[in-house]
Amino acid sequence: MPSRILLPLGGLALAALLWAAGTAVLAANTPILAHFAPLEAFRALGRLVLDPILWEHILVSLQRVAVGLLFALAIGIPAGVLTGISRLFAAATTPLFQFLRMISPLSWMPIAVMVLGVGDAPVYFLLAFAAVWPILLNTAAGVTQLDRNWLLLARSLSATRGETIFRVILPGITAHILSGVRLAIGIIWIILVPAEMLGVSAGLGYFILDARDRLAYPDLMAAILIIGFLGFLLDHGARWLYQRWLHRA
Repeated sequence: MPSRILLPLGGLALAALLWAAGTAVLAANTPILAHFAPLEAFRALGRLVLDPILWEHILVSLQRVAVGLLFALAIGIPAGVLTGISRLFAAATTPLFQFLRMISPLSWMPIAVMVLGVGDAPVYFLLAFAAVWPILLNTAAGVTQLDRNWLLLARSLSATRGETIFRVILPGITAHILSGVRLAIGIIWIILVPAEMLGVSAGLGYFILDARDRLAYPDLMAAILIIGFLGFLLDHGARWLYQRWLHRA
């Protein structure tokens, strides 16, 4: 038990020391980099966590993550199930899905703004586009790996297509879906910050731009630390949910 706590803390302490040493060396030639040092960042962090404005930015970002993930689930799960159960649909769409999956979501930013305007709508689109592929592909993989005896049993009991999907297929592939959700959350969290630099007035990405414009570099570094910490919590929550489902199953 002590090693499980001390080793991660030791790794974090080593990273902080390297961070401090790096900024100290670079600040000798570029004095402004002294504002990015760990001590300055942690001072700003202690001040910001007491600021209600920061929590408003965090809540807005988390809301966008939730909405983007819901859109991705609403599209990815049905498309993944259809891909897994229909060879014809899979043959027709797999090349298209693989092609679209390899396009960076951020490359759609100009088109998203032109079509959807500024505000939350293009951000939701970019997040959903980024998150849909791991959900879709993991769902399809789960369907193809499902024990066919369950499908034969459902057919022998005269189950309808809807009953087969909702009572056999979806419960049987929940672990795959949750695995896709975990991957999707990681991708969404990476895309979120640049997406929030897209004509919005709130969110962690906007906060970073605002801190840069105010030359508040310690606040900028503190925001980066907050983003990393929140991303870690989101991934931990998704991993916990996945493990809990496996244990229950």
